[in-house]
Amino acid sequence: MAYRILLVDDEKDIIETLAPRLEREGYEVSVAFDGQEALDKVKNDNPDVVILDLMLPKLDGFAVLERLRKELNDKWRPVIIMSAKDEMQAWHKCHDLEAELYLTKPCTIHDILRGIKTMIALIPAHKSQPD
Repeated sequence: MAYRILLVDDEKDIIETLAPRLEREGYEVSVAFDGQEALDKVKNDNPDVVILDLMLPKLDGFAVLERLRKELNDKWRPVIIMSAKDEMQAWHKCHDLEAELYLTKPCTIHDILRGIKTMIALIPAHKSQPD
């Protein structure tokens, strides 16, 4: 079974670089270029892990994360923030909104893959917990 990754970034070059690399690692990858599209893809594609930029059109990453956790009642779908915002305020806000990992761009493919593998390893533990 291939795990599904939703890659959300408005920078086309990041999508075009990262998506094929994740596919070569054996993941099924879907992409979204804005916050609203990201929420739609979560509902329709049911990804195992979301890699989310913060600076997005329509809805920023903070709003996506908040809606994911509150409106969609998605308590534990691993969300990896990958953002150029290298500020403690952004990190704290993502932590408060229950993001699992915060990577600052530019980051390496190895950092991204390590984050994905860690999140996937934790999925069975979270699914076995009562709601």
